[in-house]
Amino acid sequence: MEISYKRAIADEELHEILELQRKNISISISEEEKQKEGFVTVQHDFDTLKSMNEVCTHSLAIYNNSVIGYALSMVKAFKDDIAILKPMFKEIENCVDSNLSYITMGQICIDKAFRKQGVFRGLYNAMKEHVKQEFDVIITEVDKKNTRSLNAHYAIGFELLKTYKSNNQEWVLLSWTCR
Repeated sequence: MEISYKRAIADEELHEILELQRKNISISISEEEKQKEGFVTVQHDFDTLKSMNEVCTHSLAIYNNSVIGYALSMVKAFKDDIAILKPMFKEIENCVDSNLSYITMGQICIDKAFRKQGVFRGLYNAMKEHVKQEFDVIITEVDKKNTRSLNAHYAIGFELLKTYKSNNQEWVLLSWTCR
């Protein structure tokens, strides 16, 4: 099985991201599946996803010309565009040195059929390679209940910045050095 990694360049790829997101959004899956497989929290609209991609392209995992995984790039300029993420940016500003350049990984998701095959690590390595000239660190947050995602982030080297509560959820803010 040959999985490749690339930057998102076509609208069709963005639509495939949205479809994979829809299949894994927390409101659409059972509690049992959330515990076993993990989940995504934010449901993006096409225009926001495209705007984010135009500033810093998203990372894709491709198999047979189809998107089987993605890691979304989100720069500070979008901090007010997605309501559920506003508290994350506020927390980042409160705990990260203002001289540090960072990008947030806005969401990562891998198709269920391709999990436990290194795609998560591959997506982050592709993202890091793409952004390391411009950013010092990649920052993301994970719902504390999403233990599968938390464990995967820690396994590739993400480190805890802080935990905080927002929108009746407990969040874990993580960072990974690019340089």
